[in-house]
Amino acid sequence: MLKLPEGVRIWMAAQPCDMRKQADGLSALVQGSLGQQPKSGHLFVFFSRRRDLVRILFWDANGYCTVSKRLEAGRFRVPEPVEGQAAVHLEARQLAELLSLVEESSAVRRREVH
Repeated sequence: MLKLPEGVRIWMAAQPCDMRKQADGLSALVQGSLGQQPKSGHLFVFFSRRRDLVRILFWDANGYCTVSKRLEAGRFRVPEPVEGQAAVHLEARQLAELLSLVEESSAVRRREVH
């Protein structure tokens, strides 16, 4: 279970994100597309189009933090968004489940680069 400070909310973008974006690009998406304040201390979750990469953005006391997870095989089980909805509110338990539940049926192992 994820332990978050009191009052922290988790917002998942309903649409896939260009994962070349880093903190500044993601914060612009939070403000423009999600209609939220990126420096609010809330967590903002973005998935790639293939759903094999997730990036989480949040603001701590003095700067942006990003956390990424890329799957070697499979895809994250991302809930279907409601039409017209830019972001989905998640509970900490739901985010923990999203990060651990993977669809294996379409799993393709990445090639290792040496």
